[in-house]
Amino acid sequence: MEKTSRRNFLKWTGLGLASGSLVSKGYSFRDYLPWKKDDTPFNLGMASYTFREFSLEDTLAMTTRLGLERIAFKSFHLALDSTEEEIRAVAAKVKVAGLSLYGCGVVYMKNSQEVGQAFKYAQTAGMEIIIGVPNHELLDLVQQKVKEFDIKLAIHNHGPGDKVYPTPASAYDRIKALDPRIGLCIDVGHTQRAGVDPAADILRFADRVLDVHIKDVTAATKEGQTVEIGRGVIDIPAVLAALLKMKYAGTASFEFEKDGKDPLAGVAESIGYVRGVLDVL
Repeated sequence: MEKTSRRNFLKWTGLGLASGSLVSKGYSFRDYLPWKKDDTPFNLGMASYTFREFSLEDTLAMTTRLGLERIAFKSFHLALDSTEEEIRAVAAKVKVAGLSLYGCGVVYMKNSQEVGQAFKYAQTAGMEIIIGVPNHELLDLVQQKVKEFDIKLAIHNHGPGDKVYPTPASAYDRIKALDPRIGLCIDVGHTQRAGVDPAADILRFADRVLDVHIKDVTAATKEGQTVEIGRGVIDIPAVLAALLKMKYAGTASFEFEKDGKDPLAGVAESIGYVRGVLDVL
């Protein structure tokens, strides 16, 4: 993939979007452009795993400070085995902070009890989506729960080394005939680490993209590590243009694994870069 560097990004924004190609393998920039320029149809959010070293209160405060309005909780901030009263109390705190608790994840589901627990948890908290990793043999049960609770389930791919869902394709192949409320949470970092073009997969599986984890990584290999968006190898303008072209209406949440004890500066830089690209697109 041809990387659109910060310098090149500034260059082609000045010269016009039509110049140059963002990605190789036959994909040109026009392949990712939306049909027309509308206001961004999707939301930017926070995956609370970013603030795994911080309390619930600090997590809410930092997310608000970053100008985001939507958050998906990892169990660090609301344990999966919390009582209904505890879940409702935390959901109320999120609302008071001016945020929407739109989902949870990543939630691993290795048995039927964990499937049931996840859906009840999400329902009690008023969430619209679970970003999850259900074992293959549990997909029929997941479909039953999706229909029962009317809560979406987005399968998260975890890149090379993961034996359950390493790539978006590995999940799509198993859920393409299931209820359309079962789809994908495309993690663009893990997708790139698997040697797959995340922008191309967003378009390839557009009918099932329900959530996105947006980040950048240092290498398109198993050894790739999270880095501030715009400093890595992912072609972020192509990813965002693909989301616009497919008219994605969900949430692209920042999941910043780097600097666990001091992530705020890196996340702020990443959000600024993404917003800048979206302004241009």
